Amino acid sequence: MSSERLIYLPLGGAGEIGMNAYVYGYGAPDQERLIVVDLGVTFPDMDGTPGVDLIFPDIAWLEARKDRIEGIFITHAHEDHVGAIGHYWEKLGAPVYARIFTANIARRKMAEAGQPERAVETVQAWPETVKAGPFSVGFLPVSHSIPESAGLVIDSPEGRVVHTGDFKIDHTPVVGDPFDEALWADVAKDGIKALICDSTNVFSPHEGRSEAGLAEPIEELMRDAKGMVVATTFASNIARLKTLAVAGRNAGRSVCLLGRAMRRMTEAAIETGLLKDFPPTISPEDAQMLPRENVLLLATGSQGERRAASAQLSQGKYLGLRLKEGDTFLFSSKTIPGNEKSVIRIMNNLSEMGVDVIDDAGGKYHVSGHANRPDLEKMHEIMRPQMLIPMHGEHRHLREHVKIAEAKGMTGVVAVNGMMINLSGNAPKVEEYVETGRTYLDGAVQVGALDGIIRDRIRMALNGHVIVTLIIDEDDEPLGDPWCEVMGLSETGRGNAPLVEILEADLAQFLARAKDRTMMDDDRLEKELKKIVRQVTQNEIGKKPEVTVVVSRLG
Repeated sequence: MSSERLIYLPLGGAGEIGMNAYVYGYGAPDQERLIVVDLGVTFPDMDGTPGVDLIFPDIAWLEARKDRIEGIFITHAHEDHVGAIGHYWEKLGAPVYARIFTANIARRKMAEAGQPERAVETVQAWPETVKAGPFSVGFLPVSHSIPESAGLVIDSPEGRVVHTGDFKIDHTPVVGDPFDEALWADVAKDGIKALICDSTNVFSPHEGRSEAGLAEPIEELMRDAKGMVVATTFASNIARLKTLAVAGRNAGRSVCLLGRAMRRMTEAAIETGLLKDFPPTISPEDAQMLPRENVLLLATGSQGERRAASAQLSQGKYLGLRLKEGDTFLFSSKTIPGNEKSVIRIMNNLSEMGVDVIDDAGGKYHVSGHANRPDLEKMHEIMRPQMLIPMHGEHRHLREHVKIAEAKGMTGVVAVNGMMINLSGNAPKVEEYVETGRTYLDGAVQVGALDGIIRDRIRMALNGHVIVTLIIDEDDEPLGDPWCEVMGLSETGRGNAPLVEILEADLAQFLARAKDRTMMDDDRLEKELKKIVRQVTQNEIGKKPEVTVVVSRLG
């Protein structure tokens, strides 16, 4: 029996939606040559990650084995698949491979992070392949909500694995590759060892709808609207941008792009030849000069992002443009779970202005970029893999996907982040568990989830903060009374006395009776002062704040 093995290890995107990072390896245990599939991000929220800019997968396991990485393969240009490439490339140092549009976006990410754009290599679609150590990897075109998405055909000494990436079965996607069933079937004709498969919409019971089916209802909406129309969608959904822009043009409206991501994606699609016949656009200054019924704004911020164009329009104006009563705002998108509060806040702000808000609760103005359950079953039938490993989904999605596969006679396993799966046998086998987590981009630095920085920030946000400053002289006696600074707490307590004065008085009383061994020991002194501050604040205002004690000793 061979001592070498074929492994699959998700570091992000399995047990969650977003932050995708997958590893395949072949070789003797802990000597495998490795390839990485996707390096994505997920986005913070004010409840769990206040102040954080981006969230990355923890790649410590991979970084420790960087000398064994043969290449990084990016399936498509969504942020949750390519967003971390510029931030992480230096830690991994391997060549990056992608199709032309995705490579264009990846190079922009590299340049923004000060990394070499030349590290990104453009690869043509299947049957062209890249030799990466023991692997041969090809990009298999597939339809999704961004152009030039691809599954990966990964050939190894143990057999062929197909990693679907994000996909849907759409024969008329408007922009990008239509789903080619014959091509996928040809790839599978000699047998597929494992299908690593998108699970996002496994609970959606109806067949997926085509992007092309949106043109007529959206154009009808544009024609019937009386004032200015604003439409928001994912900036990366080039097909939807084209559908919206063409509908606007056909309804007699000039198109204005609002938001850096919207312009960047459109420019990349035009540069790479994917976006043809896109209506000419006008500047925000020109849009202000036209009658409102002749303007369509395409705005970023469909998920309620605070700094995006949609949020700023809902708060007053953006680049001189203001919405008025009688205007229409269309959300041509699905709200990602977790973003509901932010989106609803924007909707209510718009409603207060008298703007008519149209969301996609009825499915009339948006179609998903992911395969629904019938389309997943269709993919299973086309590929007929020996084993199925669900990915790109929360735990409940992965578990349901395995049930579907097993009902059709395939073997499967729920493999979440950090679970290394041995694919070498006749069934997937859990080989070992790797410690995984999250890394935060906090301003200009990356911090680990266990560093405590975000936890402390949350605790300060929930409980407030008190700083106690104390000066001690050469004889270990207080030089005057301690003083306190209070942040994020009520200024007065139960008896309407200033909280700071109450704290300072109680701390001074403690210091007056403190024993010498306490006054000589900074750790002991800090512990006692913190305890008093928390007790007093709890009694006065019902909160136990975070406390910082600064002790300065003279001499």
